[in-house]
Amino acid sequence: MQKIFTTINDSFTIKRNSSANCFDMEPNEIHLYLDINEKLYTRNPQETTLGKKIFYSSIQMISALGFEHVTFKKLAMEISSTEASIYRYFDNKHKLLIYLMSWYWNWLSYRLTIETHRVKDPREKLDIAIEIFCHTIDPIPQARTLVDIPALYQIVINESPKAYLTKEVNEDNKEGSFLDYKRFCRKVASYIKEFSPAYPYPTALISTAVEAAHHQKYFSEHLPSLTEVSGGSKEEIARFLKLMIFTSIDGCEG
Repeated sequence: MQKIFTTINDSFTIKRNSSANCFDMEPNEIHLYLDINEKLYTRNPQETTLGKKIFYSSIQMISALGFEHVTFKKLAMEISSTEASIYRYFDNKHKLLIYLMSWYWNWLSYRLTIETHRVKDPREKLDIAIEIFCHTIDPIPQARTLVDIPALYQIVINESPKAYLTKEVNEDNKEGSFLDYKRFCRKVASYIKEFSPAYPYPTALISTAVEAAHHQKYFSEHLPSLTEVSGGSKEEIARFLKLMIFTSIDGCEG
């Protein structure tokens, strides 16, 4: 099997294969190797066929059943393996969830890097960033992946607060469990600092907007009286967030 590796930066590596099996890459398919905090796993699931089975199948199962109803026993049955084999990769289900969230935010950061690298205007970069975290624009070919992104995004919408709304959040934070999420928010906030350095709350604004993107989609689908967004429209959410963000920034300059 021929492999071609291209390192974009310390966090992102592209792999191309000339041949693959069903749980590896398709011929000439791009596989993103994302650098995830090694404290989240016992063995890196990106490096073995079984690990990829666990990764891909856990996304499908959590998206379909919900985090509370997924067990390592059910996951093992799904991939025709054993619970013990899954524990060789993840200490517990909570670590698996944080891993999935970290992969997602790392992937969004990768998209942000390659989709804004030719853009000079920081306001335009911010506009693109909003479109990216609202999922209103498709990934360019260099950011496509075998991972089921719609299913993973649904997990982000429904389950991501469970990764940090725990009694152990401080300990998890010390271990760097949320670094990828924080890096993404800081990267987007840096665009605000470029064109409006006097704005006092760039990181607070972006982290609020990112969470609002998730909440508004969830509300529109399940608690519609809490939002004017209809039918989970990602485009409408993006318009709302652009209005909120740019009005807040421009209002401070007035």
